[in-house]
Amino acid sequence: MPKIVDPAERRQAVADAVLRVAAREGLEHASLRNVAEEAGLAIGSVRHYFAGGSELMIFAMGELAHRIEARIGTHAAVLLNPATAGTDRRERTVRLLAETLPLDAGRREESALWLSFVTAARTRPDLRPRAAEMQAGLDGLVRRVLTESERSGGLAPGLDLDVETRRLSALLDGLTLQAVQHPDLIGPDELRAVLRRHLDTLAAPAS
Repeated sequence: MPKIVDPAERRQAVADAVLRVAAREGLEHASLRNVAEEAGLAIGSVRHYFAGGSELMIFAMGELAHRIEARIGTHAAVLLNPATAGTDRRERTVRLLAETLPLDAGRREESALWLSFVTAARTRPDLRPRAAEMQAGLDGLVRRVLTESERSGGLAPGLDLDVETRRLSALLDGLTLQAVQHPDLIGPDELRAVLRRHLDTLAAPAS
């Protein structure tokens, strides 16, 4: 009997191949031919599951976002649940937001891929909606963290949450870019220290 292929699993395998090629050689080398070779498939098999390179790139961007969201979700489920957040909210906040930063080789690779896709979206209109969705996901996470901190009395009074969401999101983006570009100059401890210092500027005065 012929082997039954699960279409979802095959699409996932091809997307994983895109990310491996892009991480190793750059996004510009993630052609259908190179991706098919990486996945151990004929190029016709890849075309069977994806209409073309654009659809494949969009799907791969989504898979990268899912990876990052799954890792962050464990921390978010605790911090953003008032019943389980506990008294170490500040440190839990640091751990949650630091999950978006390139603190180790795996997260550095994810961050580099994310930056590659975002950069490509500047000149590729087909990728822009997915890139905007990924940015909106980060902004939404930051907004939820700040909103919960405000609800629990952890933020200084009078802050504009729209402005502070953009400011903190931009800080995370900037730290990610610098750490990907200069990993030998900006290590995990410094990334966490900068994040902690920023959060300190938002905290309510000690009573």
